[in-house]
Amino acid sequence: MVERASSDGIVEPVIRLTEAKKVYRSGSIEFEALRGVDLEIGEGEYVAVMGPSGSGKSTLMNILGCLDTLSSGSYRLAGADVDDFDEVELARIRNQRIGFVFQQFNLLPSLEAWRNVELPLLYARVPAADRRRRAEEALDRVGLGDRYGNRPGELSGGQQQRVAVARALVGEPTLILADEPTGNLDSVSTEDVLGLFDELHGLGRTIVLITHEQEVADRARRTVRVRDGLLHGEEVRA
Repeated sequence: MVERASSDGIVEPVIRLTEAKKVYRSGSIEFEALRGVDLEIGEGEYVAVMGPSGSGKSTLMNILGCLDTLSSGSYRLAGADVDDFDEVELARIRNQRIGFVFQQFNLLPSLEAWRNVELPLLYARVPAADRRRRAEEALDRVGLGDRYGNRPGELSGGQQQRVAVARALVGEPTLILADEPTGNLDSVSTEDVLGLFDELHGLGRTIVLITHEQEVADRARRTVRVRDGLLHGEEVRA
């Protein structure tokens, strides 16, 4: 995914939200999770999103990952209006252009590490030999070259999250969305996983990381704060 130049030559950001609103309804009850968010994230940025529980940050992540849709406003992803995509196109974008890393790892316990990593390629119908090669290369990149055949239950929490990062990378996406990726890890494993994100940022990946931990957010180059469905300031680091 790359930034696209508009007709007037201006480079579009990878992510552009304009007056983004999301309303959930249950019967006659409405809850406004996002209340008019404007946000731009450029190619190669490393951005942390912080906010208390119920602030709207997870809803924001779901919107950015095309896992949910806006009630109103617009979301342009790499210059294209997400509203113009049908379900098939959205599924392709989620599988091939965005890498997801979650707090719960979301690994299949019955599958070896390399088989967990190859899943996005399986859905993309990549030939079997290429899938295994690319899955093993992704595991090598996250330091698990000696764990190809281990199942999740045979790995530590930090190693499982590394498998999840490898799975996010195997399709070579340029946008990585990480939702509380260190929430279930000890301090050593947290440092290892954050080191991986540092490396990915250095390679030009665009990273958006949701966290409630200041020390985790401090690794990003920019922190955006969310409260009550609105953005409440940001910090930029050198």
